[in-house]
Amino acid sequence: MSLRVKICGITRIADLHAACAAGADALGFVFYDKSPRHVDAVAAAALLRELPPFVQSVGLFVDADPEFIQAVLRVAPLDLLQFHGDERPADCVRHGRPYLKAIRVAAGTDLLKCAADFDTAQGLLLDACVPGVPGGTGERFDWTLIPPGLPRPVVLSGGLTPENVAEAVRTVRPWAVDVSSGVEVSKGIKDAQKIAQFIANAKEAS
Repeated sequence: MSLRVKICGITRIADLHAACAAGADALGFVFYDKSPRHVDAVAAAALLRELPPFVQSVGLFVDADPEFIQAVLRVAPLDLLQFHGDERPADCVRHGRPYLKAIRVAAGTDLLKCAADFDTAQGLLLDACVPGVPGGTGERFDWTLIPPGLPRPVVLSGGLTPENVAEAVRTVRPWAVDVSSGVEVSKGIKDAQKIAQFIANAKEAS
């Protein structure tokens, strides 16, 4: 299997270019105004115009109004949607785009039920559960909580860094890994060297 890597929370063209040059498969753009990595539709559209071929654009939303998502899509034609709130399956499929459903994993989370409920998702993005925060916390969760044989592809997130991503890949064997704060120098500002090291370590471990 060829592991995929997503660099999330892109806010600057320089960071987009660094991630693409390092071999990122997908870039994430955050449309959640409480996030320090938030971009609006116009800024995202400018960034999307810089994407080279075969790098996927992913838009992250948290319990957003459907009208807001449609307004974003009219300006910024994202390839994939990523839902990080309490969205139901019907909320996710209504936009006619492939999607990921983020699940905040804690002891007692029934990931097999989540996979069954969101059987229309391209995959499940598994993140740490931090009360009151939908994601991007930089916290790692207990990977042993992931049951073997989940019927949806796993995108592993939560507290990943260049230093621990190889261990994560060897332990979980996910379809993809997703990082944001682990390759930053400050919130929303990426470090090109960390991005390159993260991608290299992840893909070598796969």
